[in-house]
Amino acid sequence: MVKKLQKSRLLKAPHTELKESVKDSAQQIWQAGLGAFTRAQAEGSKAFESLVKEGVSMQRKTQAVAEEKINEATNKVSSMATGISTKASGQWDKLENIFEDRVAKALNKLGVPSAKDVNALIARIDELNKAVEKLSAKATGVNTGSEEDAPVKTRIATVRKTVSKSTKAVSKPAAPVVETLEEPSAGSSSN
Repeated sequence: MVKKLQKSRLLKAPHTELKESVKDSAQQIWQAGLGAFTRAQAEGSKAFESLVKEGVSMQRKTQAVAEEKINEATNKVSSMATGISTKASGQWDKLENIFEDRVAKALNKLGVPSAKDVNALIARIDELNKAVEKLSAKATGVNTGSEEDAPVKTRIATVRKTVSKSTKAVSKPAAPVVETLEEPSAGSSSN
């Protein structure tokens, strides 16, 4: 029986020691957890403030990068818009020139004189008026100092022919003054 008791003690002893060991370990783990909790409470506000500072810093960096990207995108879009508006204005100029050319062709087909034609006629009429004034001054006896050798009747006839040719292009007579000129008497001109 003594042997049995010794065996049972030996069998109970390792289990008791194991129990004690597990109990001590659990107690230490619990105490370590409590210590960590206490430290977290004490240092938690400091850690929170530290995290907030890091968050603010990160936010500033991301805002700076975002603003830089926005500026780059804005510059690209504005340069593209400038290029497009330049191309569009060039296209409008081409379209305007095409339109003007087609209108001029249509008016020409209808027989409407162009601005160049009208200006040429005005210049020709001015020349003819000057010639008529010179001839009428000679016919009345005033000396203009040019073409004194040509007879006045010949000059008047030449002007009348020129005026009649130029007035055919215009709907109304160019210079009615030519018709009212009096021819000089036969004694005053030399043939």
